[in-house]
Amino acid sequence: MPGLVAVVVAHDSAGVLPACLAALAREHVPALVVDNASRDGSADLAARFGARVLRLPRNEGYGRANNAGIWAAGRATYALIVNPDIELQPGAADALLAAAEAYPDAGLFAPRIVEPDGRFFYQPRSLLAPYLTNPRGTRHLPEGDACAPFLSGACLMVRRDLFLSLGGFDPNIFLFYEDDDLCRRVADAGRALVHVHGAVALHGRGASSAPEPGRVRRSRWHQAWSRAYVSRKYGLPDPTGAMLAKNGVKALLAALAFRRSGLERYGGSVAGAWAARKGRSALAREGLARDGHAEAPPHEAAPW
Repeated sequence: MPGLVAVVVAHDSAGVLPACLAALAREHVPALVVDNASRDGSADLAARFGARVLRLPRNEGYGRANNAGIWAAGRATYALIVNPDIELQPGAADALLAAAEAYPDAGLFAPRIVEPDGRFFYQPRSLLAPYLTNPRGTRHLPEGDACAPFLSGACLMVRRDLFLSLGGFDPNIFLFYEDDDLCRRVADAGRALVHVHGAVALHGRGASSAPEPGRVRRSRWHQAWSRAYVSRKYGLPDPTGAMLAKNGVKALLAALAFRRSGLERYGGSVAGAWAARKGRSALAREGLARDGHAEAPPHEAAPW
């Protein structure tokens, strides 16, 4: 499909990549898989499916790996950011491109993302939404194309030149809220965020990476840290006090009940909020910071 390249960030994603890449091939969308140091053969599997593969020597996180991939997709007009647990349905790519032509002032386009239970994902508000605010989170599902306060980074189409001009995803974020932050900057640039109802994508939700010990704690750490980071970035109230109080009580109750899963979940949130409160960085936790500054993810592939 001329002008469109799908960027798929993989980390131990061999279980879901075949369906994702097969769906992209059916849509005639070339795929660039950015492999975040997978240990399950994801990169080799992607190559066997005909995808171009950018192998990163370490896990750079979701947004940073997408930055490397979109930079490498140099001849594409549009980049389609796709989670490995997403399967585009027939006609989805054409519908997204048609929407880009119909709404030239828009900046981001997302398909109707259908969850495993059959419902479709639509977030009626965002912590960072500067327009279309919906403080109570009233949820009225769109029945057609609609402007939205937030579009999920699970599947998102953007003009490559706009994405790069805005600096891509914030490289200080390892995981979570990188899509909220990008949506905010696109909206601040005067561009709309468009939900494209006629484009459909199935989402595995949470199936992008294989389960591993400590994954839940790590995920909750970054979720708490990133919420505090973006709140501070946009001058919103510091949420760390409330997060510490709420999750601290839940972690204590889980410990008293000998519920390891609860302790891992809520303890991870406490640790992430505390790290943010003390000014520690997510990248330092992941070994991606040098002297307190973020290291840029490597661009090892020449642009298309």
